[in-house]
Amino acid sequence: MKLHPSVTRQYQTVTGYDQSGVEINARHYDHSLVVMPESAPRAWGAPTFEALTEQHFADILADAPDVVILGTGARQRFIHPKLTAALTMRRIGVECMDSQAACRTYNILMGEGRKVTLALIIDRAPPAN
Repeated sequence: MKLHPSVTRQYQTVTGYDQSGVEINARHYDHSLVVMPESAPRAWGAPTFEALTEQHFADILADAPDVVILGTGARQRFIHPKLTAALTMRRIGVECMDSQAACRTYNILMGEGRKVTLALIIDRAPPAN
């Protein structure tokens, strides 16, 4: 079998994830972040799902993605539509899913050449005893 180098090598690709964070191009991040294919990952000021505000999504609007994949942590949670109204008005889709599914979906869409943004919440709260 002949193997070809991946065309996604030059892009920001999720290379791993676990409960402590996510790896983008083999670099570990343990805080919430925004990832786009052609830009370095940047910190996202959303420490928890409960802390999300309209401003968090307004910051993403400036990037003008086609779709936003929101990783909501260990389980899928849905945000109130008012938080993403500015994106929806510009016909930018927002999909909510657990963070592992969000990472996989981002990689697929990015590999297809889509203008996708991964908004990932890394909740660093200590585990419950």
